[in-house]
Amino acid sequence: MTATQIIPLVILVVMFVVATKWPLNIGVMGLVASFGVGYFMLGLTDSEILSEFPAAIVLTIVGVTYFFSMAHRNGTIDIIVQTCVRLVRGRTMLLPWVFFLMAAILTSLGTFSPAAVALLAPAAIGFAYESRLHPVLMGAFIINGAHAGGFSPLSVAGVLVHNIALKNGFPVSQAALFAASFAVNLLLSVLTIVAFVLLRRLHDSHGSPEMTQGPATATRPHGQQVLTLVLILALLVCTLGFQMPIGFVALSAGLLLALVNIKEHRTFIGGISWSTVLLVAGMITYVSLLQRIGVIDTLAKQALALGAPLLIALVLCYVIGVGSAFASSTALLTAFIPMAGPLLATSSLSASGTVASLAIAATVVDVSPFSTDGALVVANAREDDRQRVYRQLMFYAGAVVLVAPAMAWALLVPTGIL
Repeated sequence: MTATQIIPLVILVVMFVVATKWPLNIGVMGLVASFGVGYFMLGLTDSEILSEFPAAIVLTIVGVTYFFSMAHRNGTIDIIVQTCVRLVRGRTMLLPWVFFLMAAILTSLGTFSPAAVALLAPAAIGFAYESRLHPVLMGAFIINGAHAGGFSPLSVAGVLVHNIALKNGFPVSQAALFAASFAVNLLLSVLTIVAFVLLRRLHDSHGSPEMTQGPATATRPHGQQVLTLVLILALLVCTLGFQMPIGFVALSAGLLLALVNIKEHRTFIGGISWSTVLLVAGMITYVSLLQRIGVIDTLAKQALALGAPLLIALVLCYVIGVGSAFASSTALLTAFIPMAGPLLATSSLSASGTVASLAIAATVVDVSPFSTDGALVVANAREDDRQRVYRQLMFYAGAVVLVAPAMAWALLVPTGIL
């Protein structure tokens, strides 16, 4: 690697250390670092530095948090949560699996993963706060469910991966890709809930205060709550049925609610998770700059030079997994899957298994608070709890980055199961 690539990578590590030690927004640091590296090291203009600014993701976070903050303030989310509690009849540990399956169904039918998470997170995180479930656990289940169905033959990601592999001369089975993604995300969810239960028992054994859950009383929606429920239904129809961008649709729905309650409009604007917007925008902008100067590609090429096919496949899973925790999974899939061509051409590795392991490693790490899915979980946390959720989700994502790529590789590549 050249000095131009090493220095920005070191800056990224320093940013993480600083953000872990002090309550500074790493997104702000990312934007400042983008300016420093882009302007002074690379000689880029401001428009070139911001060429990969994630406008669509920012709009999604702004629109969703704007609308659902109103839904929370007028009590609609509470009604949805109470309904969910009654449906499971007190068996609260069933509800993460309900949201897992709902997310999987949505994405398997073609819904983009962030859209599915954006639709389900407000009610799911709201329920977590009404029970003894951790909001990070609930968020992880929604994201895992979204990725479980995210590579179906009907999904955007499933079609994309299949077409890229076909174009590069190593076709993969769409059914095998879907089954592998579902199985790995299901297994990861089981391990997640086991880990959270063990941690909770350890925490309780040290005398932590008990969290109580009140009875879920039936509440009939009225006034603005009825309108909000209608708008949530319209949001589902527009985004799932007509594939409209959820950010614009949510903003439109939020504006209608604001017109009904014009006196509180300023408080609704305050409900937008601006800290999350800064976090995602800054990190994606900076990591896109790293991609532009070839840091990711260099790491991948160094992995290909290792020689042993199984080891190369494992390293590629980790490179794409770590990169995807901070950047676009779709972009990295587009860049990395063709790199598997030389590996598959000179070895007996299964094309379907290798590609599936790369695809899963790229998406399963989207629990990171720097990705759209993870950022939506943070954005839907209570304002007074958002920093705690961010930190704990970051540690959980770190564990997933360490474990999930190896798990996907071990299950799919050496076994030749696909």
